[in-house]
Amino acid sequence: MAEQTGPEEGVNLPEGAAAAPSPVGRLAATVDRLRREVIKAQAEADGRALVELAKGILVERLGCGPSEAAQQLSALAGQSGLSPLEFAVDVINQAAKDRVSEVTQAFLASVDRPDDPAAQSAAVRLRAAESGALAAAHDTQAVADALLQHALGPLGAVAVAIWAAGSDGSLTLAGSAGFSPGEAERWRYVPPDVATVARCGLTEGATQWIESLALTGLPTIGRQSHPDGGRAAVPAGSAGRVDGVLEIAWPAPLERQPPQVVRQVEALADLCAHTLQAYSHVRGPDHGPLVLPDTAELMDLTDGLHDPALVLVPHVDAGGKLVDFRIQHVNDRFLDPAGRPRAVVNGALLLEAYPMAAGGGGDLFQRIERVHATGEPFRARRMSLTALVGEVPLAAVADLSISRHGDCVLLIWRIEDEAARLASLLQNAQRLGRIGGFEEDLLTGETTWNGQLFTLYGRPESSPPVPLEDLAAHTHPDDAVVVGRLLRTLLHRRRPASAAFRLQRPDGVTRHMRIVAEPVLDTDERLVAVRGAYQDISSQHWTEVALAATRDQLAQSEQHASERSRLALQLQHAIMPPTRAPLEAPGLQVAVRYRPAEEEHLVGGDWYDAVMLPSRLVMLCVGDVAGHGIEAATSMVVLRNALRGLAVTGAGPGQLLSWLNIVAHHLTGSITATAVCGLYDPSRHTLRWARAGHLPPVLVRDSQAAPLPLLRGMLLGAVPETVYEEEEVQLAADDTLLMYTDGLIERRDRSVEESLTQLLVQARTVPPTLDQQLDRLLTYSRSDTDDDTCIVGIRLR
Repeated sequence: MAEQTGPEEGVNLPEGAAAAPSPVGRLAATVDRLRREVIKAQAEADGRALVELAKGILVERLGCGPSEAAQQLSALAGQSGLSPLEFAVDVINQAAKDRVSEVTQAFLASVDRPDDPAAQSAAVRLRAAESGALAAAHDTQAVADALLQHALGPLGAVAVAIWAAGSDGSLTLAGSAGFSPGEAERWRYVPPDVATVARCGLTEGATQWIESLALTGLPTIGRQSHPDGGRAAVPAGSAGRVDGVLEIAWPAPLERQPPQVVRQVEALADLCAHTLQAYSHVRGPDHGPLVLPDTAELMDLTDGLHDPALVLVPHVDAGGKLVDFRIQHVNDRFLDPAGRPRAVVNGALLLEAYPMAAGGGGDLFQRIERVHATGEPFRARRMSLTALVGEVPLAAVADLSISRHGDCVLLIWRIEDEAARLASLLQNAQRLGRIGGFEEDLLTGETTWNGQLFTLYGRPESSPPVPLEDLAAHTHPDDAVVVGRLLRTLLHRRRPASAAFRLQRPDGVTRHMRIVAEPVLDTDERLVAVRGAYQDISSQHWTEVALAATRDQLAQSEQHASERSRLALQLQHAIMPPTRAPLEAPGLQVAVRYRPAEEEHLVGGDWYDAVMLPSRLVMLCVGDVAGHGIEAATSMVVLRNALRGLAVTGAGPGQLLSWLNIVAHHLTGSITATAVCGLYDPSRHTLRWARAGHLPPVLVRDSQAAPLPLLRGMLLGAVPETVYEEEEVQLAADDTLLMYTDGLIERRDRSVEESLTQLLVQARTVPPTLDQQLDRLLTYSRSDTDDDTCIVGIRLR
């Protein structure tokens, strides 16, 4: 056979002529044509099935033969202006009165023109989908294909998945259409409790519309193909039970669907429920068939259980709605909380036998109903069960297990035994408190330990217990006297006794133990047994040792701090007594006051000085070293003595403070302090003064008090060198000048300006003597910082 080629080079084709198709192209075109023909044939077959069904209805209704029914159907379709297929669907809807009929009628009633071809085609699609689903009722894959082709594809859906719910809450992909075979195989089984789109529909029990998968983090089948597509998860079931979920996929984000579309989708889910009910086995994690047990098998299973169990079957009303569960069987271990015999409960409705199950915090009936609907098991510990005895509610506490098996629900409860609960409580208390109990029968010589005591002794429970007479052999040698005293009190004096000792365990560990025991006497006052308990107090012992060491350290620290404070206070009092002899100066009265802090540990560095210099000038100063304690007190002594020594040079107060700043910065370990210094000239009645970060002096004249101008001056020790501004004040007769530290006015709840205003108010009152004035200022001081205070005052005569 000659090889076919395209036109040879140099040969011109007529204008508009196309090259001959390749063999692959012709094959693809043939396959596409055959596919369209198959789809058309399937649609025609589904249409013929609906027409034949409508003809059968007319045969039954009109009492005619098949030929007459066909002629009648064609004539009626012509009169109504519908195609035979559309009229056949109307006939089926009128006769069926089922969910599909309700949805179709509601849909036609919601559109503006019920006779519109688009409206009629929706009804045809629903019936065609139903026909395909019923024709392949046992083939969920064929049902999925029929739903996508006839009903969901025209709604814009590109894929559909039918999920079967397992009794353990798992999901199995029973059928799918529109997804690749590899994707369907990967999602063939979803274990319980894995959150997916289908799981939302199963657990919520209502249709879940998801606008876009991109807005949720839920995994699902086909997510990679359409990551932004919309989804719908519709529960499929009946009589209160959800047999599975119909999941529908759209390629793009899903807009809000009209009510008629929602009803169509829910009607399709009902068709899936019919198929899922015939789906008799579900593939589990091992991909093997799990045959759902019927009621008889479940009853046989419960009879072999050691816990009370009830087999419940759904009880529905005439409309198929779940209203209750019937107690089909109770096993031999059944214990009724109200004490009723098995025969009274067996066969009764659940809400009749236990009316309180529908109320209360636990709502047992709601739990059972949910397990029956979703297949997800429920388990709870210490749930309250309430039964009515006459009109009196009787409550019990039980551990519950609820699971679905086929169409039945298995309810298992284990009513809590009060004695067992108290025993468990006691066991846990002994474990947490590290307590072990014992009892020793002195007549038989038998010693009984509980399990916790073996643990405390570090011995296996298979080893024999240690009797009291051998206790000394297991204790530290230094504790032998304590153990001997314990045994004499118990065995000879027959009185309760306790002792603390060190236990030497077989593993070489030494534990601190406490034993408490009492003798047991019979009716004749004879000693027959000893019982008691051991407690491991090692943690308490070492805690007490640590506390004792801490107390000793604190006592030493307190003593050391007290000695330092007392030394600082003695040093401060030696340098600056609270009062001192008046300074003799012509025409000048000088008084000083020092008030130490109330707490010894708050002793600070406040200082004052008033001295007559060789130049016959009077030096007045007050200062405050930062900090408290012995360091502040010794620094105060250094600064005070340094200023006295510098003052004999005859320099002015600004220069004196400059030199004192050098001392504070270089010679005292970089302390900081504030100070105010003045030189009074008795011959001229003038005062030259300067300040280093300190409050200015207060001048009292003619019953008025005011602070001197605030001169520029940095606190001492802050920088290596600085210059201090000084000023001269002319004083007159009866003037009073006050220098003070901040301990006189400082308050925690007020600013310095407010406190200074209060001092000026008090200073306006001028008693006859200067000493009285200083005492009055200390008495009415509103300072609340418990800081020490210095005041130096002068009054001209």
